[in-house]
Amino acid sequence: MDEPCVLALTGTPGVGKTTVASWLQAQGWGLLSVAAVAVKNRCLDEVDPKDGAAPIDIQALDEAWEPPRLGRWVVDGHLSHFLNVDAIVVLRCSPSVLSQRLTQRGYGEAKVRANVEWEMTAGHWAELEEFEVDVPLLELDAGANESETLGHRIMTWVEDGMPSEALEAHVSSAIDWLA
Repeated sequence: MDEPCVLALTGTPGVGKTTVASWLQAQGWGLLSVAAVAVKNRCLDEVDPKDGAAPIDIQALDEAWEPPRLGRWVVDGHLSHFLNVDAIVVLRCSPSVLSQRLTQRGYGEAKVRANVEWEMTAGHWAELEEFEVDVPLLELDAGANESETLGHRIMTWVEDGMPSEALEAHVSSAIDWLA
C-alpha cells in the first residue's frame, strides 16, 4: 500500500500546475486546490477589481487547514508551498513560454509582466528560503516537459522516498533564467 503523502504543487501562474495535478489525479491521487481549501476555510477575500484575483489569507488558511492523513494528495496552487505538507514540487517555465501561455489566457500586459518577472527571479525559491521550509523539495522544468513526463517524475520521486538536498543547495542550483 502507498504511504500517505501530501504534496504542494507550486509555481508561477501558467507553468502547468493544474495540468500536472489533473494527470496525478487520473493516476489515483486526491486533488485539492488552494482556492477550494481557502473557500472551505473562509480564508478567501473579495475579488480585487484591479487584477481580478481574490486574495487568500494564507496565514489563516495554514492555521485552519488540516492536511489529509490517508492516501496520496496533491495541493494545486501557487501558494500551496505555504501549507503544512510532506513535500513541495516547484514547477518552473521559461519566461518566453510563460508569457505566451498567460497571454493566451487573456491576462493583461501588466499581469503577464509581473508573473514573468516572478518566474525570472525565482520568486518561489525566495519565499521558501525566507520561511526556512524544511520538507523535501523537487524542481522541474514544466516548459520543457509534457505533463505526463512531469507526473511520472513526481511519482517516481515519491516512490523513491522523496530524496532532497537541503534548501540552500536547492536555491543555489535552481533553474536560472537570467544566466
